[in-house]
Amino acid sequence: MEASKDISRLIKIMAELRNPETGCPWDIVQTFETIKPYTIEEAYEVSDAIERNDMDDLCEELGDLLLQVVFHARMAEEAGEFSFGDVVEAITRKMIRRHPHVFARSEADTPDAVKKQWDDIKQAEKRERAERRAKRGITEDFRAGFLGSVQRSFPALTEALKLQERAAKVGFDWSAPEPILDKIEEEIGELRVALAEGDQAKVRDELGDLIFAVVNIGRHVKADPEDSLRGTNTKFRRRFNHIETILDAEGGTLEAASLERMEEIWQAAKAIERQLG
Repeated sequence: MEASKDISRLIKIMAELRNPETGCPWDIVQTFETIKPYTIEEAYEVSDAIERNDMDDLCEELGDLLLQVVFHARMAEEAGEFSFGDVVEAITRKMIRRHPHVFARSEADTPDAVKKQWDDIKQAEKRERAERRAKRGITEDFRAGFLGSVQRSFPALTEALKLQERAAKVGFDWSAPEPILDKIEEEIGELRVALAEGDQAKVRDELGDLIFAVVNIGRHVKADPEDSLRGTNTKFRRRFNHIETILDAEGGTLEAASLERMEEIWQAAKAIERQLG
């Protein structure tokens, strides 16, 4: 089989990879849940390529993201839910419907008029979606209520921040940062108990509570948790690269180095950073 610019070739490749008898053992056992993290990861890699203005990488990463769409659509087709063609039809219908000023008669001829028209159409679509969900027996709707405007599609850290900001608008909030520190210590204690009990589900739950509280104090001290964590990630990369560089200069490797030696180099990297200000 050869590469092609025809989307049908990619769809066929995915069907063959998922073939229970002759397909790839890894692809065959995947589910929506197991593939979901890769879908999110690929979207971030597209964003990274754009930020770096690397068009070669962007082309490749968009292909990886498209593969995720094809993968999910294939699994849905196997389950008798929908196919890739249905996905394409749904989005083309939506685009045509949301742009009547382009594809049909409409008086929306200014940006403000187009935005109002777009919002009106989206509201109508939400009502239709709710009706479809009700017919399928799906009663839990996170789009409803005061917090419904916070998208669940956000990364968890961002979702936590926006949920807290939204709740704060009606006074459901801490009055100062200090009580949040007490809450963090409380959550650490509960996490310790869960670890001691060996209850993995409880550990996961308590860890989530702890992270949520940390996000909250970040919001109160006006330190965006996403930016703060990204800065720490950069710092970790820099210091770990220093460990690797020193070990390489000594003729050693990361795999062979002891934890004590790596920690020693790490602390030296921190000292260098303090000297440089």
